[in-house]
Amino acid sequence: MLLLNDLRSRIRVQADGKLQTGRDVVIAALLGAEEFGFATMPLVTLGCVMMRKCHLNTCAVGIATQDPVLRARFTGKPEHVVNFFFFIAEQMREHMAKLGFRTVDEMVGRVDKIDAAIAADHWKAKGIDLSSILYAPTLPSRVARRKMQEQDHGLIQALDHALIAKAKPALESKTPVTATFSIRNVHRTVGAMLGGEIARRYGSAGLPDDTIHFKFNGSAGQSFGAFVPNGVTLELEGEANDYLGKGLSGGRIIAYPPKTSSFLPEESILAGNVVLYGATTGEVFLNGIAGERFAVRNSGATAVVEGVGDHGCEYMTNGQVIVLGETGRNFAAGMSGGVAYVYDDKGDFSTKRCNHASVDLDPLASNEDVARVKELLERHRDLTGSPRAAWILEHWSEEQPKFIKVFPHEYKRVLGFERSASVYVSSANSSSLVAASEVQHG
Repeated sequence: MLLLNDLRSRIRVQADGKLQTGRDVVIAALLGAEEFGFATMPLVTLGCVMMRKCHLNTCAVGIATQDPVLRARFTGKPEHVVNFFFFIAEQMREHMAKLGFRTVDEMVGRVDKIDAAIAADHWKAKGIDLSSILYAPTLPSRVARRKMQEQDHGLIQALDHALIAKAKPALESKTPVTATFSIRNVHRTVGAMLGGEIARRYGSAGLPDDTIHFKFNGSAGQSFGAFVPNGVTLELEGEANDYLGKGLSGGRIIAYPPKTSSFLPEESILAGNVVLYGATTGEVFLNGIAGERFAVRNSGATAVVEGVGDHGCEYMTNGQVIVLGETGRNFAAGMSGGVAYVYDDKGDFSTKRCNHASVDLDPLASNEDVARVKELLERHRDLTGSPRAAWILEHWSEEQPKFIKVFPHEYKRVLGFERSASVYVSSANSSSLVAASEVQHG
């Protein structure tokens, strides 16, 4: 399709997946690749014995571990990897000579040089049809089969250029600045280039809190506030697309519906899917409902939201999340760190919406937890004007029992807390504790 539309000349194609020999690389090039990803074989040259326990921190040869005793067993050297790639290059030269190619560029996309012999008698391979993979369309000579030109991504039109210009006093002398901008859904990754400028000057420390405060009116495109560092506050009056706050690195994002709107924020979608994907630090306050996979792989950010879709806090490793409304199914799947507080006014979170495989469900009881939740709700109310947060705070004594603390097993173990023998069910239906075996898992 890229060739037929004369788009192949603008991109590089990378192939990977168990490349082990020079012949593998040659075949990948003939199929159209220009870049080649290696993983397993370089690890083997460094001593990997394929025990398949990289995630357990018990690698016997000291590669995939932080244990100093095991790391002392590592015997790999850079020269081992260099020698491996010399052998790969030598094998490639031999096959290229047989095929009549002098350079790798010459053989990119030359599927006509591949002779496929299907093992017709093999029960598993006899039904394989490679015709679509080995198809070589007839093309005019002007159409290139490899990258020949740079692609214009339209970055010159990015909204961040205006943000950087307005933020010049803050970037140069840390002088606080504020400004207001209109935003449309064609404006993607707003704030990322500004964050890059801050990082270049001040590193991961960023700027003092709220040095840059920009307000936006309209519908934000994908990845609004991506990678925003310390010192930047982005305030959005409108709505946002997917990936809001992706990789958030210390900044603050505030979003709420237009003040002229007549609908209830807690019943309306405000942000798309995968909010806070891979965020490390920072804060997000959303006066509305977010989509699926909210805070997936969050590793340190704090968020308050009025409701989320399926798979909320999936694979979360650190941070704090408060959900002031319904969640979708499979909440906390694979969650290993951090804490979530869910306001379960319907009384069905424990039994229908949470995945219990890796978390305990406890009441909001400790003074520390209560103080933290109330503090975040007060900030959420003040920053976004959330009616729901204001109502909960006004009726705190009645509403506190409806909060459920989602506490990962592993995080409890690290902090020295014992596992809960029972599952807390919101007082919306019952204030009792039920046996864990009686709760529907996932």
